[in-house]
Amino acid sequence: MGETPRLPGLALAEADWLVAAALRVGAESEFPPLAVAVVDVTGSVIVLRRADGGMPMTSRIAVAKARTALLTLRASGVVELPGAITGSIQHLYGGDFVPYAGGVLVTENGVILGAAGASGAHAKEDDLAVRTAVEQWHEDRSHLA
Repeated sequence: MGETPRLPGLALAEADWLVAAALRVGAESEFPPLAVAVVDVTGSVIVLRRADGGMPMTSRIAVAKARTALLTLRASGVVELPGAITGSIQHLYGGDFVPYAGGVLVTENGVILGAAGASGAHAKEDDLAVRTAVEQWHEDRSHLA
């Protein structure tokens, strides 16, 4: 039997790095406790962590925001659709469509590697935490070692 093939995209260590970085940004910025998720290119969860004191529902919302970024090929907060269409898409994807800030794509050289999502603070704060983590991930390539 041959080696099991691996999907292109983020490795576990990279997803861990991104989640830890986003949680650190949230804590340092004194945001309410965040949940942060990183998903692969299929939308499957690689890593999901919720800060102590975070509301349980924030975990599912963080995953949904990351999946929304994948589904729309853009940050979840820039999706603008009429309510009826949003409701239909939410139904179609079993609630995993949340067009609010906090879900961002993780890319390299224009190729999508996965997505990160956060929930627990205001949507713009969720977005700042994951966006900053992704920017730091691009700057600090030691996570690839």
